[in-house]
Amino acid sequence: QVQLVESGGGFVQTGGSLRLSCQGSGSDFSGSLMAWYRQTPGNQREMVAEMYKGGTIEYADAVRGRFTISRDFIKNTVSLQMDSMKPEDTAIYYCYAQKRGRPYWGQGTQVTVSS
Repeated sequence: QVQLVESGGGFVQTGGSLRLSCQGSGSDFSGSLMAWYRQTPGNQREMVAEMYKGGTIEYADAVRGRFTISRDFIKNTVSLQMDSMKPEDTAIYYCYAQKRGRPYWGQGTQVTVSS
C-alpha cells in the first residue's frame, strides 16, 4: 500500500519556525515529483513548494525566501523547513507525490501560527 505520512505540524508564534517531514512507503518516489501543498477552510489546496527528481525547485511567491524544501532520495522523504512564519501560513499542510502521472496525497498536518 502506497502511503505518504506527514509529521511535524503544530503551533508556533509569528516569526518562529517549524519543520515538516513526509515519509513515503510502498513505492520508490526517488524518480517522482514531491511537493507540499496547503489548504485553508473555504479555499482550494495550493502548492507551497515542489521539487522535481532532477532537483529543480519551485516555491509559491508567498513563501519564497522563508520556506525551504528538501528531499532524501534514498530515505524516500521530503521535508519543508518553515522560517519567519506568519499567521497567514496557518493551514493544513499536505505532502504530495506524483508517480507515472498518478497523484498521491498524505492525510495532512495542521500548522497554526499565532499572532
